[in-house]
Amino acid sequence: MEAFSIATSTGLGYGGAWAVSIALFGLIAWITLVVERKKKAPKMAPLPTTSGWKRIFRGSWPLFAAAIALAVLNALTLMTRGNPWGITSAFALWGSKAASFFGVDVASWSYWQGANAQALEASIFADSTTVLNFGVILGAFLASAAGGLFKFSNLTKGNVTAAIIGGLLMGYGARLAFGCNIGAYFGGIASFSLHGYVWGIMALAGTFIALYLRPLFGLSVPKPKDSFC
Repeated sequence: MEAFSIATSTGLGYGGAWAVSIALFGLIAWITLVVERKKKAPKMAPLPTTSGWKRIFRGSWPLFAAAIALAVLNALTLMTRGNPWGITSAFALWGSKAASFFGVDVASWSYWQGANAQALEASIFADSTTVLNFGVILGAFLASAAGGLFKFSNLTKGNVTAAIIGGLLMGYGARLAFGCNIGAYFGGIASFSLHGYVWGIMALAGTFIALYLRPLFGLSVPKPKDSFC
């Protein structure tokens, strides 16, 4: 089933779809500010940073600058790959290759029929999503280390269990949705597809539920200083 495109399915065109998206972003930002003020949410602790040109390499970027950099890099990814930025399809490839190594006939699965069959037979380094993922992992490590934020948290039975269950659910859900917060949400909205907004709504609902599940694993739940009531 093809995705519902705001640009083509509604006849608005890309300019109209862009205007609708900007209006929705503005509405979401306004609602967020209203809720934040009523909830009197505590401020986030400032991240380590520096000033001047050194802030590019060691420091927290302003949200506006980071958003522009992310949009430009996403556009370059689309231009060079011919596809929007994605992440989780590589996980399916890695897992299938590992399963194949242990004798599982993954080539017979419907997912690896047609155009996907070539990716299963080739090296993982021939897969552009895999190369992108390695770049993201390396880049995140370097940025975290340069900003002085890289550290190992205290591992407990609770947070390890929560991480394993959460990771499995996120990975399984991302494959069912044919994308994660990048391929389905970010890439979907950037492509003016309605499914990106649906994904975002469901993700917020899941996050809300997860907050009530955190105490089951011994994890704290951040609370505003004052209640809304």
